[in-house]
Amino acid sequence: MARKFSIAGLTVTVALAATVATASAVGAVGKEGAHKAPGLSVDAKSQQLNNHWVNTWTSMPQLTEPSNMPPAPFTQDNLVLADSTLRQTVHMAVGGRQMRLRFSNAFGGTALPVTAVSVALPAGGRAGDSAIQSGSSRKVTFHGRPSAVVPVGSEIVSDPLDFELEPGSNLSVTMYLAEGQASNSITSHPGSRTTSFMQAGNHVEDTDLAGAASTAHWYFLSGVEVWSRSTTAAAVMLGDSLTDGRGSITNMNNRWPDQLQDRLRSRRDTADTAILNQAAGGNRVLNDGLGPNALSRVDRDVLSQSGVEWLLVFEGVNDIGTADASEAAQKQVADDLIAAYDQIIVRAHTHGIRVYGATLTPFGGNTPYDDPDGYREQARQTVNKWIRTSGRFDSVIDFDRVARDPQKPGQLLPTYDDGDHLHLNPTGYKALADAVPSRLFRQEPLPQGFGFN
Repeated sequence: MARKFSIAGLTVTVALAATVATASAVGAVGKEGAHKAPGLSVDAKSQQLNNHWVNTWTSMPQLTEPSNMPPAPFTQDNLVLADSTLRQTVHMAVGGRQMRLRFSNAFGGTALPVTAVSVALPAGGRAGDSAIQSGSSRKVTFHGRPSAVVPVGSEIVSDPLDFELEPGSNLSVTMYLAEGQASNSITSHPGSRTTSFMQAGNHVEDTDLAGAASTAHWYFLSGVEVWSRSTTAAAVMLGDSLTDGRGSITNMNNRWPDQLQDRLRSRRDTADTAILNQAAGGNRVLNDGLGPNALSRVDRDVLSQSGVEWLLVFEGVNDIGTADASEAAQKQVADDLIAAYDQIIVRAHTHGIRVYGATLTPFGGNTPYDDPDGYREQARQTVNKWIRTSGRFDSVIDFDRVARDPQKPGQLLPTYDDGDHLHLNPTGYKALADAVPSRLFRQEPLPQGFGFN
């Protein structure tokens, strides 16, 4: 089907050339122990012509707060990760035979010089492991070169690489930064819920980073794409800490988008759907908080991602919770949120993307969001009523109904509550995931007139 994110002809030619080059190397292993894609038949090569790039993993880039910087000695005055190796694992939504990486310097104070990068399968296939499977490492290149410089505020995409990724698998990405980044303003995703490892020196090809320092953050890496069949498509989850996974278990990938992905993968009609988590703790729709506001990041985090056909918006509780607990302020924030949702819908529809709205879950009993006069709860109810009844979203998922306590509807069901009366535990996140109908991610032609408003 026609795509709204077209790929330049040159890029496609390069990707296909890489595919054809592997056709004579059936089951071959490259000089660096890389597993080459098996040779392709004529029919398979023809099918590749209909393939496209689809993101299989993303993380929302953020300016790194001081408390989330790499641990000492990897952070110095205006210098981060100098002569250091960084190994990170990320979880694949869908698979493919070719892949490429995205690196972001969106918030860097200086250019980011990347000396070397490799990808590999983690030991035992596990997330958050410092070791990789022997013989699985492959070097990553940029315009045919082993290194690259990411300009300030920019992103770079690596060359296509023959590396087969299975749906639901984990991938290790190892970077070496000889010079480091000469700034204490760097780009990361603090809420990784996944362990990353750092070690002095160049250890890109090492099987294990024994004794490496660790932290539960991702740095610089913002996306993994796969060259996949035309039936593969992506759905972006736009949200805050409830989607980023606060309350989930480190290295277990059991946020609600992860659990939704698991369910979609188990169904034949939705197995080719990639759920992309573009959320961050503390994020707001209207104003910057932890990360830029959702309205300002739609272009970067939704429209510029590869293969996107759907968007699910589950965000707004931080706007309500940080606005003054007065009748006037809460009426204003509710009205502004509704207008912002409408803007997100308009902008996504212009690109042929269906937009789904999720109602805001309860926060009764949370400090500091719950107020004694109930003005914030009233704003939440106003917003949820609009989401349910306006007809502006292409479909509505009622997370509020799923997560609330029937006896105290302004509060979370105790068995879902992570303990702060705002975030959910893995059981609660499973309930949210199960509430999202799989039929929403079946590829269907857009109705006539779609995107007019």
